[in-house]
Amino acid sequence: MTYLHKPAILTSEPAQASTADASAARLGVPGASSLAPAHLEVAALRYDNLDVSLDTEHRCFWAWQRPVGRPSYTMALMQDISAMQHAIQRMFAARAQSGERPFDWFVMASRVPGIFNLGGDLGLFGERIREGDLEALRHYGHVAVEAIYRNHIAFDVPVITMALVQGDALGGGFECALSYDMIVAEKSAKLGLPEILFNMFPGMGAVSFLGRRLGRAQAEKLITSGRIYTAEELYEMGVVDILAEDGMGEATVEEYIERNARKHNALYYAQKARRRVNPITLEELYDIVDMWAEAAINLGESDLRKMARLTAAQDRRISGLTSAAPALAAE
Repeated sequence: MTYLHKPAILTSEPAQASTADASAARLGVPGASSLAPAHLEVAALRYDNLDVSLDTEHRCFWAWQRPVGRPSYTMALMQDISAMQHAIQRMFAARAQSGERPFDWFVMASRVPGIFNLGGDLGLFGERIREGDLEALRHYGHVAVEAIYRNHIAFDVPVITMALVQGDALGGGFECALSYDMIVAEKSAKLGLPEILFNMFPGMGAVSFLGRRLGRAQAEKLITSGRIYTAEELYEMGVVDILAEDGMGEATVEEYIERNARKHNALYYAQKARRRVNPITLEELYDIVDMWAEAAINLGESDLRKMARLTAAQDRRISGLTSAAPALAAE
């Protein structure tokens, strides 16, 4: 096993980044008389649930999930992700005539210690299921897979995308990671699909992405087991692409970019060819979401209690992280 490291069409309206559109307009998005350097345009973007920056040395756009509240895919986080995706498209479109590429690589990571993302908004799901609100569940799922699909096609711009998993990527968090071209995971990271534990299945990409990566039988085994896998296990299975030493995730990404920057053209088109050979359409993702929503409405009270217990466990974990912060600051 090789470790890379070095020492030391969206149908929902995108969310508005707090001051992003106004700031970007001043700095030169389409319609302005001139364009600002890409790193300044990215620096002007502001989101409530994301941090973004452009590493000009590595030509890499970094996005860090920083969700308000529980580190799951709340509607607010998904709307910020959608707004960021649109901003990236605008950056490339504005520079298309000159042939300039703002960046070559994109990485999604997390600011929450030990957590990439815990998945769907279970508290919201429980409320909507008890209300019998099928349309609300479908709407949530459609917003999710629209963003997932845009990840899958690399925002329809010439970049190579990565998920950097440092901690737990569960349920929708795992599905999000699967939607990028590559998964880089630290050895201590854990990834899995626990939905079966409350009588559900993962409806926002896992069936499609794992089916393409692993084949039907192995994908179904992973999905229906409810088991949480280590990054090393998934590396051996071919789900995780690059395994990093703990604490070396960012350095591993940077090293990979340094080693492969000259191959970017070949690697980008290889990923594009892979998507052509094994296409995943937005319509496919929509159809599976609709099945997921119908399955959710069928959940009984016992299933909902299990979901509530999992939600409470997530809240306790986050509370522990929050209470630890003052002590860490004091040190």
